Amino acid sequence: MPTLPKKLLARQHEITADFRREVDRHLADIVAGRATEMFEIRDFAGILCIHPTHLSNTIKGATGHAPCYFFEARILEVSRELLRDPSRSVASIAANLTYDPSNFTKFFKRFQGCTPKQYREQVWAAQRAEIAEAVTI
Repeated sequence: MPTLPKKLLARQHEITADFRREVDRHLADIVAGRATEMFEIRDFAGILCIHPTHLSNTIKGATGHAPCYFFEARILEVSRELLRDPSRSVASIAANLTYDPSNFTKFFKRFQGCTPKQYREQVWAAQRAEIAEAVTI
């Protein structure tokens, strides 16, 4: 397999870093309510002024993963963070993340292995166990 020139490798990593930074920025806008529609990979490519296929091929070449892998992973991280807030319903979190509750549950279960409600119950059980352990020490 031929080795890639250092300049090309540097550009691959630059595009990957820029993409991940834009994903973080977009999800922050979604959570804050500054954006109401979830971007697709082509939207990120447009922001970065490159073709969607080039974005996908570049990120896959640099990391071994497609762009959606990183996007979905960040959505899942944000979802878990929001689910730790007991004052928010699963439905309101789903709406905030531009999902209907059913599709949010399917997405979450596919990547987390449990439903949002089950995840929330696991987190709360762990918190109660920590509190109980702290009290007995």
